[in-house]
Amino acid sequence: MKKDLTWDLTSLYIDDKELDKDVLKTTKKAKKYNKAYKNSLKKLSSKELKIAILEYESIIESIGKILSYTFLEFATDSKKGSKLNSYQQKCTKISEYILFFELEFNKIDKKTQLQHIKRLKEYEFYLQNLAKEKKHQLSLEAEEIMLKKDLTSSSAWSRMFDEYMAQIEFVHDGKKISEEALLSLLYNKDRKIRKSASIALTKGLEQNKFVLTYIFNMVKSDLKIDNDIRGYKNHESFRHLDNKITQKSVDSLVNTAMSNTKVVSDYYKIKAKLLGIKKLKDYDRYAPIAKSTKKIEYKDAQKMVLKAFKSFDDGFYDLAIRAFDEGWIDVMPKEGKRSGAFSHSTITKAHPYVLLNYTSSLRDVFTLAHELGHAIHQYLSRDVGYINFDTPLTTSETASIFAEMLLFESIKSELDDEDLLSIYSTKLEDIFATLFRQVVFTTFERRVHSFDGELSSDEFSKIWRQENQKMFGKSVELSKNYDIWWSYIPHFVHSPFYCYAYSYGQLLVLTLFGLYKDKRPNFKQNYIKFLSSGGSKSPSELVAMFGLDIEDEGFWELGIEVVNDIMSEFKQRVK
Repeated sequence: MKKDLTWDLTSLYIDDKELDKDVLKTTKKAKKYNKAYKNSLKKLSSKELKIAILEYESIIESIGKILSYTFLEFATDSKKGSKLNSYQQKCTKISEYILFFELEFNKIDKKTQLQHIKRLKEYEFYLQNLAKEKKHQLSLEAEEIMLKKDLTSSSAWSRMFDEYMAQIEFVHDGKKISEEALLSLLYNKDRKIRKSASIALTKGLEQNKFVLTYIFNMVKSDLKIDNDIRGYKNHESFRHLDNKITQKSVDSLVNTAMSNTKVVSDYYKIKAKLLGIKKLKDYDRYAPIAKSTKKIEYKDAQKMVLKAFKSFDDGFYDLAIRAFDEGWIDVMPKEGKRSGAFSHSTITKAHPYVLLNYTSSLRDVFTLAHELGHAIHQYLSRDVGYINFDTPLTTSETASIFAEMLLFESIKSELDDEDLLSIYSTKLEDIFATLFRQVVFTTFERRVHSFDGELSSDEFSKIWRQENQKMFGKSVELSKNYDIWWSYIPHFVHSPFYCYAYSYGQLLVLTLFGLYKDKRPNFKQNYIKFLSSGGSKSPSELVAMFGLDIEDEGFWELGIEVVNDIMSEFKQRVK
């Protein structure tokens, strides 16, 4: 396997010279497209419109390629923020030439528009959703202004957050430490180290809370302005429309999760007894139950994940091998690198790229499986084309969480009693973090964005504490240090109201994984078809492949039942 644990971005561009050539080429294509089709869409036949869509798709994919390359460079080196911004500006100018397309499509009379949608089957879902956006679209001139202002509003604050967080100096035990390495200490077996790490994290955030609070307030204000201009019903409506789901479905998810938090409270009460701690503090949540905390070398993590994927499908295994061998993954933490982990889909003619910050914990092995699940999903979606291959957030977490479950099942049989209890503990905590905690993030955002005007750091912190306490009940005591921890969560800045998608995906996957374990006929074929469909079908259509109804309120309870089953298995192993 590849020994170099950094990205190889040559599937996008060999160097900046090739990048700049593509910028010029794409600019010319966009200008030509503008001249050929602006103010002419209503005159086109369905066959001619398909040609126009294919050309449009080619241009936006070229833009995506440029932005992917410069974003990935920035993700591993925050000093390249100005370069990223420069190419974002160039891509904005290119986009201005083709901005008219979606607006003009929605000016076609409804009868003709419906005929186009019916005849252009491969773009049917895209065009249907484009038509739904009509009431939120502005004039071409106004949309051009909105496009230009994005560089100095939401995306600018997002960039500042990343660069600023990368430069914050956290200090633990008298030494400088990265955010990622500091967070990993919260999983340490020594309670004194966990506590000192939580204090160090809080101290670093507190020293920078003015800027972090201001960034969040500006993102909040910018979203309100955009929503008011576009006439969305409430603060989160834009996200549900983008995710191709209903407010009712999201509310049902949130209500189901919040009415089942007892499983979280019950778990942490048991964990307190296992750790010999009278009352858990927030910094005890991720304390390992096993007496020894094994370090897992990256090469061993690769083997664990490959074995899990192989047990499910040879195709999954082969793609993971390619990811390891062909430079799809940037593995280790380093100065200036973005924290956390992600898989970036890039374009249909390249492959996804995975960012990790691997610190040799078992949790990092699950993160590797998670992000490779994303990458496999993104790769399988390429055949539906660039317009269709990007999935809504609600289904984008499906393959990643399913991959984690495959790893969980794979390693269970190889562990002794102590390690088996530990892996159950880890899996439950992962489920809690992905399901209940992300719903808490959503209820936190709902309260924050419903507040008229800016909030102080203390007001953010008060809401944060109140919403988080609902998840833990009386099982975990949240210390004062925990109050400021809302300020390092990137999704609040990068993608407001993103977080419920994790919960959505978690319950969906638990339901699907239950079908897989029950050996539901044709499950694997349907699952691969599900992933390969990308964003070409609605979440409800995708779930219907398995005979399920995502709009049924009882749907979410199926996933909760699986959580309760895992909890029961955990209890049986507690002595």
